[in-house]
Amino acid sequence: MRFARVHGKDGVRVCAVDEHGTGREVRFADTGASVSDLRQIIDAGPRGVGRLEIGSRAVGGRLLAPLVPARNIFCVGRNYFEHAAEFAKSGFDATGSPDGQHVPEYPVVFTKPAASVIASGDVVDPHTDLTSALDYEGEIGVIVGRRASKVSRNEAMDYVWGYTLVNDVTARDLQRDHKQWFIGKSLDTFCPMGPWAVTADEIDIRDLRLQTRVNDELRQNASTSQMIFDVATIIETLSAGITLEPGDVIATGTPVGVGIGFDPPKYLTTGDQVVVSAPGLGELTNTIGPAVGRDRPQVAAGAELFVE
Repeated sequence: MRFARVHGKDGVRVCAVDEHGTGREVRFADTGASVSDLRQIIDAGPRGVGRLEIGSRAVGGRLLAPLVPARNIFCVGRNYFEHAAEFAKSGFDATGSPDGQHVPEYPVVFTKPAASVIASGDVVDPHTDLTSALDYEGEIGVIVGRRASKVSRNEAMDYVWGYTLVNDVTARDLQRDHKQWFIGKSLDTFCPMGPWAVTADEIDIRDLRLQTRVNDELRQNASTSQMIFDVATIIETLSAGITLEPGDVIATGTPVGVGIGFDPPKYLTTGDQVVVSAPGLGELTNTIGPAVGRDRPQVAAGAELFVE
């Protein structure tokens, strides 16, 4: 089942998205309670979706990110073979080994703050006062469904509630200069997410086609089968010493074709449109806006997908 979160005349609520892209109101059939946060469904456990009643009334409003994690998004870097090679050649990887080995032995993990999450349709602030090397990274996001501690690889997929799309927007020069990835990937608006959250039973994560287009030009086109570390391995690695909580999001890495991989690099500029897509997960669409500045607050454009 696909879920979206919208802000309409009745406030914020979660709706089910049908095959026509229309949002329908949902509530828990046994209690009659409406749903305003996806974590209400996730926290209801494996049978949470089954407890839902889908109404006939269409739900409208401005599209929001399907959920905002309670803590940082867990992210995996250099997790596709060809991207690991293109990043190693770029000269911007300050974390690579001196012998030029670009395939990591273990998952490379960093985080993005939850405050950087925006929705499909929102505008990305290019922060031109801080960076001149703005890049995109289309990724699959894993939504954790159960508390996970010291989970083995064999049982890890039982802890996945579902999936969404993520654009790991990155300031390459900050990533290089600070010799770590947090600052360059964590500026305000640098984590577009959505448009929907989709339950795991509808997605074959073993071979899912992930694409990214910039101004209609296909830049990234790869299968999740090309990951160096699959989702089960990532969950096993993280949960070995960090307890994962329901509603946590894991961004699983980006494939070859990022802007820095071209010669010359194809960085994002004001007006560019970036669309990340995958079958069943929809299209995560964002435009690069003008620099915001201290005296001009960020305005989210939003996407009016559902008409009230």
